[in-house]
Amino acid sequence: MSKYIPGNQKHLTLENRIYIENELNKGTSFKDIARFLCKDPTTISKEVRAHRLSDWYHKGTFYNAKNFCIHRYHCKKTNACGKIVLCGIKCASCPTCNQTCRNFEKEHCVRLDRAPYVCNGCTKKINHCTLAHKYSYNARFADRKYREKLRDSRTGINMTKRELHKKDQIISPLIEQGQSPYHILTNHPELDMSVRTLYSYLDQGLFTARNIDLKRKVHFKPRRCHKTQITDRAVFSNRLYHDFCSLALTGYVQMDTVHSSRESKKTLLTMFFTKEKLFLAFLMNRCTKGAVRLVFDRLEKRMGTYEFTSVFEYILTDRGSEFGDPDALETGVNGIQRSSIYYCDPMQSGQKGGLEQAHTMLRMILPKGTSFEFLTQWDVNLIVNHINSTPRESLGGRTPYSVALEALGEEVLNAFQLRPIAPDEVNLTPKLIRFNH
Repeated sequence: MSKYIPGNQKHLTLENRIYIENELNKGTSFKDIARFLCKDPTTISKEVRAHRLSDWYHKGTFYNAKNFCIHRYHCKKTNACGKIVLCGIKCASCPTCNQTCRNFEKEHCVRLDRAPYVCNGCTKKINHCTLAHKYSYNARFADRKYREKLRDSRTGINMTKRELHKKDQIISPLIEQGQSPYHILTNHPELDMSVRTLYSYLDQGLFTARNIDLKRKVHFKPRRCHKTQITDRAVFSNRLYHDFCSLALTGYVQMDTVHSSRESKKTLLTMFFTKEKLFLAFLMNRCTKGAVRLVFDRLEKRMGTYEFTSVFEYILTDRGSEFGDPDALETGVNGIQRSSIYYCDPMQSGQKGGLEQAHTMLRMILPKGTSFEFLTQWDVNLIVNHINSTPRESLGGRTPYSVALEALGEEVLNAFQLRPIAPDEVNLTPKLIRFNH
């Protein structure tokens, strides 16, 4: 890149290409275009030459639209091919003239051999241009071709057919002998592949061996992923896990969702108080941002804004799309900030391990695959009460309910609709809900 032009190290956008097309139509030089776009002139030159559009011009040529000879206007030759003895037709009007005439010289334009390499901005083109083969630069065509090339360059595998065949000759026979991909790659470092790559190639059917030839993979069920992640990266500004750790909190709230089986769209919004080990769950009809905010608003109205702010001052959650609008969750019904929300790192559920352990107790009562379609909030409250009435070793044998009663107060627990369960009546099996139905 030219040292006089500060580059932005970015790909050309559609807006940049439209600007290039407009300036070429005005006759602007590559140097001036590059200066405006903060690019090197060679970047503009390569862009125009790589994506110029060929145009077969069928009008304005002499006799034959496909005659490219520079002498076609003044040539009086006849029967240059020698195929027909009594041919009196001029060769300039014959389709085979350019292929058979020894004096053929292809017509060309200087604009196409050097900058700007296209007919954009040519005054001769507007009036009358006899050149049969023209080139033009179209911004939208160039951008589409560039995107297609960018996409195609990222598809397929980074390996030739010859290399793939050599690896297949080693891998497939060993898999048929019952060896695992890890076993094969450990004994054959010359393959220069990772285990994950080998599994991926087998799954794509690139080798003679298939997934069915693997000893264990055929028994694995495909993973079901319920959650979709937050796509707007601006949400995580000042809300990352290292920002949360810098607060050095002793007690806060962890938040997550538990999904039903595929037959039901109902979801449980779960919360866990790390200091009191108190577990909460709220039934939502849909796993959406609006449903989560509705639970927050309902709790704030029950507890009052001041009490809600003191109890839910800091919340740590994962990156599920249902938590993708933190500003709405942090802002109360009166426009006052009621909480501060932070996000765990990707694929790091252990950063809210207390809540994950509480989910294991929840799954004792609602095993995976259980439909929440016929659950009510009363059922969910009953489950939560039994979980919170279970003594914890980390609390010195006390229950989360009794610890929360001292720390948060009876009014807060009443707002959560919690009540204690007698020790001998605690039931952490699916019979707890089936019995009540």
